[in-house]
Amino acid sequence: MNSRQRRGVILLLLSVVCALGAFTGVLSVIGDVKSKVGPEVTAYRLKSDVPPYTTLTTGQFEKIKMPERWLSSNAVTDLREIQGKIAVTTLRSGSLLQSDMIVRQPALQPGQQEVAIMIDAATGVAGKITPGSSVNVYATFEGKREGDPDQSKIIVTNAKVIDVGDLTALKPDENNRTQQPTDAVPITFALSALDAQRITYAESFAQRVRLALVAPGSDTTVPEQDRTYELAKDK
Repeated sequence: MNSRQRRGVILLLLSVVCALGAFTGVLSVIGDVKSKVGPEVTAYRLKSDVPPYTTLTTGQFEKIKMPERWLSSNAVTDLREIQGKIAVTTLRSGSLLQSDMIVRQPALQPGQQEVAIMIDAATGVAGKITPGSSVNVYATFEGKREGDPDQSKIIVTNAKVIDVGDLTALKPDENNRTQQPTDAVPITFALSALDAQRITYAESFAQRVRLALVAPGSDTTVPEQDRTYELAKDK
């Protein structure tokens, strides 16, 4: 082997050693990054905005993987945690789900019962009433006898909504003057026995039943003398 060949062999060996050194360096950097980042865990990200008090479903979230050390201590890593839960505020698209964003759906208190009635979508607070909302229930009645004034009454105050059903097209009965289909929504309330009687009576005999949304956190009560309205007495 002449001197030129020896130099070639030496350069080849040096290239191999350098390549091995570079490969070892890359592996070292990757290992260092992994040790700093830590293992990955499952988290859940919102696909779209979710309004407050909305019942949560698995379809509202997408599963992602991210380093455990980057997750907050209250991040939800198991979607079974959302069962029977509602959003406490507006959940924004792209946000990671955390346990302080959700609460258990309101349950019945002692002495309460569930009562569901159909509310005309046109006269309710369309799209704004959700589980957890509080509403005042208004009903309008014809005068009992000919010549008696029509009246508007507040039937129930601060009625707690525990469920809102899907919009349904209803065919009018023979007593419906307009003879036009009506879009209605089944709304379930948690009420005392007396308020349950009031609200079912209104659904059966009132011309119209309307819901007035009560601002969250407020406890609006209406004095008894102000619960009945007649146009002729309005000053």
